[in-house]
Amino acid sequence: MQTTQFFDTALLNKYNTSGPRYTSYPTALEFHDQFNDNDLKTAIKVSPNRELSLYVHIPFCHSLCYYCGCNKVITRHRDKADTYLEFLAKEITSRAKLFQHYTVKQLHWGGGTPSFLTHEQITKLVSLLKENFNFAEQVEMSIEIDPREIELDLAQHLFDLGFNRLSLGVQDIDLKVQQTINRVQSTEFIGDFIAKAKKVGFKSINVDLIYGLPHQNSDTFSKTLAKVHQWDVERISLFSYAHLPSRFAAQRKLRDEWLPSVDAKFGLMKQAIETLCNYGYEFIGMDHFAKPDDELAIAQKNGSLHRNFQGYTTKGNCDLLGLGVSSISAIGNSYSQNIKELTAYYHAIDDHQHAVEKGLTLTQDDVIRGEVIRELMCNLYVSKQAINEQFKAIDEFNFDDYFSDDLLTLKTFEDDGLLTNSADAIAVKQKARLLIRNICMSFDAYMKKKVNQQRFSRVI
Repeated sequence: MQTTQFFDTALLNKYNTSGPRYTSYPTALEFHDQFNDNDLKTAIKVSPNRELSLYVHIPFCHSLCYYCGCNKVITRHRDKADTYLEFLAKEITSRAKLFQHYTVKQLHWGGGTPSFLTHEQITKLVSLLKENFNFAEQVEMSIEIDPREIELDLAQHLFDLGFNRLSLGVQDIDLKVQQTINRVQSTEFIGDFIAKAKKVGFKSINVDLIYGLPHQNSDTFSKTLAKVHQWDVERISLFSYAHLPSRFAAQRKLRDEWLPSVDAKFGLMKQAIETLCNYGYEFIGMDHFAKPDDELAIAQKNGSLHRNFQGYTTKGNCDLLGLGVSSISAIGNSYSQNIKELTAYYHAIDDHQHAVEKGLTLTQDDVIRGEVIRELMCNLYVSKQAINEQFKAIDEFNFDDYFSDDLLTLKTFEDDGLLTNSADAIAVKQKARLLIRNICMSFDAYMKKKVNQQRFSRVI
């Protein structure tokens, strides 16, 4: 892959505005509290899908990483997880009754950090899920891991329970960076754990990296990238640090002067993309990398890559059920989210056996625009004929007519050589890959109001 085509500095600076990451359309900012549990049940009944992806949110962390914007609870007391699992069990048993005609094809644990749980707690939760839901024989089971508070034997324990994918939060291996963000961890142990996981049978291991952290520079980040290459992991997620101290109090501990300049941060991103592609990884979407034989890379090549609240995935035909505090579901023509605060979540489960706080029933326009945006985010290409065929039940539906106003806003991207808009398709050029969020905004009816734009991170 010729990576130089991604880095036209003038164009990237021109378009480096704020915008959604489009893990959904409409985004979570459009969720409202008029949506209720009955709306969710209706969505389940009318959904054409009968395959299910489960997401379980474990909110606990042993310590606070100052860069983090996730919904988490900081505690050293593992018994708090026992209480959480009691309420989670109530939600699971209640929700499972609604999905008896579904088959679970995918399970993902996120957080917080799921590896906060003890071996016994992990076993208990896996057993509870498998007792209540219909799991496929071949099911993808993944879990996010914080390598600071685990032992090597966790790898064997997870594999024995059926997990086959791991994701480790690494971020950066430089000690000064780690100390500043309050995330000091052993690089040697991470390597040992990855080796152990491979030995016991894990075939897919991901590591998360972040660029734009305090005190990062080209020399230190090159060591992080080289170490990841040495670990020989199957996937890498490369995220931009979004410094939003007005929203996330912990980020106020990170001084602005410690952060890389805009140019330096751009340089780190460029360095990472070039280095990882030179190592032989395929550049997936806008922020993931995978080995050429990985199913993400294969899906991108054949045009079947999908995107949801968990990022890029190959499970595009599954409804998504979120379980636990703050978790998000995508069922049929609906999105919904559980209560974000832990005590309120407990009260809701006690009172109602569910914790839905807000959501959205998608309009026909939402569905159409969401399909276009998803195709752009995943495949950098939209077949107008395919969209016409998909929505032919709508009288006289025609892509160019329906999106006539939106297509006018693509003109600036055309003039800059970033895409072509022909009678048959919209094709985004590789040099616009890092600006795909900007292009998608042309089809975002909500962004045109500009009300919430300041609440999104910058695209670069």
